[in-house]
Amino acid sequence: MLSFEFCLPTKGIAVPDGPDWLHEVKYDGYRLRLERDGDRVRLITRGGYNWASRYSWIVEAARKVRQKQFVLDGEAVVLGVDGISDFNALHSRKHDHEVQFCAFDIFAEGGDDLRMLPLSTRKTNLGRLLARRPEVSSSIPSNAASLGLIYSAPLATWALRDWCQMGRRTCWVKVKNRCHPAMDRGDMF
Repeated sequence: MLSFEFCLPTKGIAVPDGPDWLHEVKYDGYRLRLERDGDRVRLITRGGYNWASRYSWIVEAARKVRQKQFVLDGEAVVLGVDGISDFNALHSRKHDHEVQFCAFDIFAEGGDDLRMLPLSTRKTNLGRLLARRPEVSSSIPSNAASLGLIYSAPLATWALRDWCQMGRRTCWVKVKNRCHPAMDRGDMF
C-alpha cells in the first residue's frame, strides 16, 4: 500500500470564482483517510491514529465495496435530520452509532496511485467506486451515494481545483458559512 499524507486547505474569506474551481459542502467533523487493502481497513486521523475500532460499522461498510484496495479522503460526521453536520454531537461521542464517513476524494484504487490525475477524474472514480450501493443516503442532496460512507456531491462550501500535493495548499480553499456554529468556536481548520 502506498504512503499518503493529508492535503490541507487554506483559510478563505470569500469563495473563489471561475471555471477552475469546484465547490462542495464542507462537513464539520473529523478528517479521516480510509485505507482498504483486502479485508484490512484502517481509518487514519490527521494525528496518525487508527480509529477503525471506534467506527467499526464504517469499516464493515468499506468491506462491502467490490474493489478490495483503495484509499479515500473524507470526514467522519454526525448529520442532523436537516442533513447538516453536528460537530458537538460528534465530539460528545454520545452519537458514535450515527457517525458516517463523507468521502470527498480518492487517492488510490486497485494498487494505482491516482493523486496525479485531475480532480475531476478522481471525483468520477470515487463516484464509480461508491455507485450502486444499497445504502443510499437521502439526507445529503444532489446524487450522494452512500455506504455508511457518503460521497459528498459538488455543492457549495469547499472550493477545490485540481491538486495532488500533500500539506497545506492554496489550490484548496476552505470558506466557512458565517452562520455555522464552528465560527463561534474559532475552529476554521
